[in-house]
Parts: sequence; structure tokens; C-alpha cells
Amino acid sequence: MFLLVEERGVRKLAVIEIRAMHRQQPFDSSLEKPQFPGASAEFVDQLEFIQPNVISGIPVYRVMDRQGNIINPSQDPQLSKETVLNFYQTMTLLNTMDRILYESQRQGRISFYMTNYGEEGTHIGSAAALDPNDLVFGQYREAGVLMYRGFPLDLFMAQCYANADDLGKGRQMPVHYGSKDLNFVTISSPLATQIPQAAGAAYAVKRENKNRAVICYFGEGAASEGDAHAGFNFSATLECPLIFFCRNNGYAISTPTNEQYRGDGIAARGPGYGMLSIRVDGNDVFAVYNATKEARRRAVAENQPFLIEAMTYRIGHHSTSDDSSAYRSVDEVNYWDKQDHPISRLRHYMMARDWWSEDDERSWRKQSRKTVMEAFERAERRLKPNPELLFTDVYQEMTPSLDKQRQALWRHVQQYKEHYPLDLYDK
Repeated sequence: MFLLVEERGVRKLAVIEIRAMHRQQPFDSSLEKPQFPGASAEFVDQLEFIQPNVISGIPVYRVMDRQGNIINPSQDPQLSKETVLNFYQTMTLLNTMDRILYESQRQGRISFYMTNYGEEGTHIGSAAALDPNDLVFGQYREAGVLMYRGFPLDLFMAQCYANADDLGKGRQMPVHYGSKDLNFVTISSPLATQIPQAAGAAYAVKRENKNRAVICYFGEGAASEGDAHAGFNFSATLECPLIFFCRNNGYAISTPTNEQYRGDGIAARGPGYGMLSIRVDGNDVFAVYNATKEARRRAVAENQPFLIEAMTYRIGHHSTSDDSSAYRSVDEVNYWDKQDHPISRLRHYMMARDWWSEDDERSWRKQSRKTVMEAFERAERRLKPNPELLFTDVYQEMTPSLDKQRQALWRHVQQYKEHYPLDLYDK
């Protein structure tokens, strides 16, 4: 330390040593804790990268084996016979509707279709665990959720045929269902757009504090979109009552999972966003039901999102525009269709309890096909929506530019009326 001193009238700088009155205490660096605001962790002194396979695979929760036997009695949801029969009949009715509408597209009666073969258990198990007031955001392969909520066959057909009964007034391509009365948001074609929308809706539900949840369905391919990251992160940081339900069916159109991601599926991403996650057997309707019911209960009670990854298999083609034989074998598809199908698994369960028989099966299949065919025939006879509806429901009052387009349309139709059979359209 430097001090200014005076010696014989001359000022000089002198260096003197001042001993500290108190000695510094020894410092133990091993007790030091990180104070960074972005993570909670400990310091380490060895250079080591975290391995992607830090755990040996997230387990798959199931209640029934492939023969419909309950594995752990404590996990049996103890559903009534009537409820289980409703599960089964809705799954098989969906399956029948798929077959008829798929063939309808092949015959040129409708423009497009997507089947739900093999994924019926994910639809019905999750739908049954929700409250009717819960809001649903689907992707495009969740028709069973809407069917379980009471959407009638006539409206399914009306939407696919784009006739005058269609709630969407013929403006959407087939399978883009929606129902305000049943709290099912209309399907949108672009992948994953529903994920951040669901996060916003769940935040609004949280602010309303009305004991309500939101569920958002998507496939493992959609989880590769940037919107998935945004939705996951928003819902976790805003603490929203939201269930993310991923149908991991093995193929995103033609892209298999081994080309879609390198990590342990989709459930493994949950902890990185601070979300509770679970992987379930999507072909086990009871496992899906139990997981969704508990996730729904806790999402509402604790205001936090949950991620459910339902492992299943898409037996059908991605859509009528796809030929899946180009990227997978017939033997692979046959295994899932014959050996591990959600419908056959539930049928085994019911037959073991004498709730269902071969006679019941034949009778129900015949009845359900007749019911679907009747709705199909009614839809085909209905008129198309009035062309005036092209210009409504966007503005409260028609704008001059829109009115100009409307007039141009009708001039064109009148000039070439032999090409526009207006008698097929609703008046």
C-alpha cells in the first residue's frame, strides 16, 4: 500500500506493508453452486457430453396384452359393460365408415379420403377420458374422437360430399371436419398449425378458470415442425391445462420413424420442455383411457401441460393419394392388421367376459354397414351448397371488391351455363 510521508521537509511516497487484521478463510470450490438463471444443475470438472441414450428407452404403459387379458388388475379401469360395448361399437362403426368412404373415393364419388385403420384405440380411449366441454384440436386422423362425441354419420358424409348439409358449407376438402357444438375445432391441412393454436386456447381456458382442458392431437411427423416447439414451450412456460396427444403410427406419409428422428421418440422431448410425459400402447384402448384421464385431471388441477405418446400403427395408406406398398412390405402391414389390432384386442376382452359373441359380431357388422350405407346414399342425393356461400362468412358486410367478384362469377356462369348445372345446387 502507498502512503504519502514527510521527512525533513521533503514529501516522499513510501511503500508500507499493512497486514490484514483478519486472515481470508479457505475456499472450498466443491461447495460452489451455479447461479445461472437458465438451468438448474451442479458444476462438474470432467469434460463429458450427454449421450442421447442416457436412459434405456421410455417404457410403454399398457393394461391389456394382445389377447385382451388384464396384466395388472390394479390398472383395470373397471368400465361398465355398456361403456366397453360403446367403445367397441364406435371403433367398428368408424372402421366400416372408412371402408365405404375409401371405396367411394376410388369410384370417383368424392375427391379425397383418409382412413383411420389401426388407430381406432387412440381415438376412442382418449375421447372417452375427456369432459364433453373440453376443447379438441385435431390433425386429420381423429374422426373417431368426433364420432365418440356424437357427430352423426350424416354430417360425416355431408362434409366428405360437400353437400348442402355440410357445416363447412362445402368450402373444405374431405375429412376436414369441425363442430362448434361438440367443441371440435375444424381441421386445417397444414401440419402442426393446431399445436400453437391449442397452446393459446389452453391459456385462455386457464384464465377463465372453468375446470376445462384442451387436447391437441398430432402425428410424430408433425412433431418435427417448428410449430411443435413453439406450442410445447408456450404451454409449459405459461402453465396451460393442455394435453399433447401424439399418435406415433410409424410413418409420416412415407417417412419412417428412423428417418424422422434420432432420439427416443416424442415422449423423450417432454422433459426438455418441463412437461410430464408418458408413452402408452396406442392399441390398448384402456391404457389410452387411463393415461388421458389422469393427464386431464392433473392438467386442470395443476395448470400444466402433459405429453402422451401413443405407439400405434397406420394400417391403411396415408391417404387416397398414397401407395404405402412403395415404402413398406405387405407382411409388415398384415402383422399389425391380424396380430395386434386395437379392435381385435378389445373383442378378446369382451368375449372373455361373455359380453360379446360371434353372433353379436355378425349382427353388428351387418347393422353398422346398413346404417353407414343409408347415410352414404342420403348424402349422395343431397344438393350442393348454394354458390352464393362462396362470398359469405368473411366480412359482416360484403366489400365492393368481393361484390365485384361475385358479379363476375354470375356473368361467367350465365355465359357458359351449359357447363354449370345449377339444378344440382341448393337454391
